[in-house]
Amino acid sequence: MALLIVFVPCAFAGNTHIVVSPVENMYSGPSDKTDVVSQAIYGSNVTLLTARGEWSRIQTADHYKGWVPSRHLRLIQNGAGYATSGVIVQVESLFANIYREPDVTRHKPVVTVPFETRLQVIADENEADTKKAEGKGPHEGWLPVRLPDKSSAWIQSGDVAPDPKPLSIPQSIDLAKRFLGIPYLWGGGSSFGFDCSGFTQMLMRARGVIMPRDADKQAAWSGVIPVNRKDIQPGDLLFFGVSPKNITHTGMYIGDGQFIHDTTTGHPVVQISRLEDQPWTQLLVASRRVK
Repeated sequence: MALLIVFVPCAFAGNTHIVVSPVENMYSGPSDKTDVVSQAIYGSNVTLLTARGEWSRIQTADHYKGWVPSRHLRLIQNGAGYATSGVIVQVESLFANIYREPDVTRHKPVVTVPFETRLQVIADENEADTKKAEGKGPHEGWLPVRLPDKSSAWIQSGDVAPDPKPLSIPQSIDLAKRFLGIPYLWGGGSSFGFDCSGFTQMLMRARGVIMPRDADKQAAWSGVIPVNRKDIQPGDLLFFGVSPKNITHTGMYIGDGQFIHDTTTGHPVVQISRLEDQPWTQLLVASRRVK
């Protein structure tokens, strides 16, 4: 007898959900046997588009869509989402351990989260907001945080920064160099591993610019303008491929004929290359500057 499977529309489709795993792969289909198209990091607020049993299709803040295991999401029933109000800090270390209590020796970390993770500081009515965000309360050097699963935990204040401001171009270049040696990861969008466009997207995000996820979409994006090769400046984005219509790689120019990128060429890590070297000088097909 044939088995009839009926998909029932999810009652929570369109609602905000929170990612509760450190870094969540987003797949092209509802199976981990399909390719990874991007990632969403811990505490990210995402929109649920549809659900099929153990799998959910979500959309991230940059409008990218993919499938994730439903068990790695939590529904937001009230409010605008996680870490959207109150005292918020953002992880500034390449990654940070979060603990059950303000001590690194008593227990293993509850979770290890990547750079850019936003966390909600637990309110204490007896302390000023600035003291809370700087870890200057009774447990100096530590911050109590409310995690996406509503549990409480602690993070060292040296791993986070309150209300980070958009970086200047020189500051974004310094930031990029902090990731030298981080492994290349196809679909990667976190400090646990980037791909080329995930890396440049993060650098632009640090400058306060939200741009598309994929390299070809970045080059075609309305938020950038074309720049002649002879006129490129530090902070400009470089795009590589066999033609302007077939862009497959990207990086950021940092000056002195050099650019920083995450590539599988040679050693597959974030690295600095020279634009005049092969294969890059031959493959450079477009340069863009953020408006």
